Amino acid sequence: MAHNDAQRKVVIDCKLDKVFYGDFLAVRNSHVPIQKGHITGFIGPSGCGKSTVLRSLNRMNDLVQGFRFEGNVHFHGQDVYGSTVDPVVVRRYIGMVFQQPNPFAMSIFDNVAFGLRLNRFKGDIAERVENALKKAALWDEVKNKLKASGLSLSGGQQQRLCIARAIATEPSVVLMDEPCSALDPIATRRIEELMVELKEKYTIALVTHNMQQAMRVADKTAFFSVDISQGGRTGYLVELGDTQQIFEDPQEQLTQEYIRGEFS
Repeated sequence: MAHNDAQRKVVIDCKLDKVFYGDFLAVRNSHVPIQKGHITGFIGPSGCGKSTVLRSLNRMNDLVQGFRFEGNVHFHGQDVYGSTVDPVVVRRYIGMVFQQPNPFAMSIFDNVAFGLRLNRFKGDIAERVENALKKAALWDEVKNKLKASGLSLSGGQQQRLCIARAIATEPSVVLMDEPCSALDPIATRRIEELMVELKEKYTIALVTHNMQQAMRVADKTAFFSVDISQGGRTGYLVELGDTQQIFEDPQEQLTQEYIRGEFS
């Protein structure tokens, strides 16, 4: 019964056997189920494929020349890479927040409304924008200057604006690729608190270089490493488990070494 319950809670079932950019094997053997209402953290050294795996979940890698993969990614049981599936629709349900805050050169209001207009939303756009800004903990700071440029905000505010933009279309999953790496510690803490609040409504997958951040916010943690035996650098999943178990009782030697800081 417990097994069925765990299966039922998987929103994205990601099974990447091999991911290529041209002839380069970037990732192998990475099966990562993303569970509903959880934050799943991806950790590991540079070049281990964390972002490649994350970007595979909503077809962002389609934009990279030479990308192809063996395996499958299922979202609520549907093949994300099916021949009839529109990647734009996939990204409406699986949103993305990037490493560098990337507001558009338009007003704060129009930034948040962008995805709604792209998806020809027929409801009350102003209400949706306000709700998204409230959920992103930004409304009180910007409600009197919605016509100001999104680029006029501070770095931390810009990243919360990008989170508001990502959740305005009410996706069920939000992917975050090192969302705090360009931010100061105070703004970082604010985003971390926000992530924990948002998982009440959204499922989150988070790439982070900051192990303390994974310990603070992630429910599940996936540790990736790099195989350099073939001369290239191929990333792969070493271990996936509850965050506390990964950090306190890792089962794999590579995980133990990385957590202890012995990884070169």
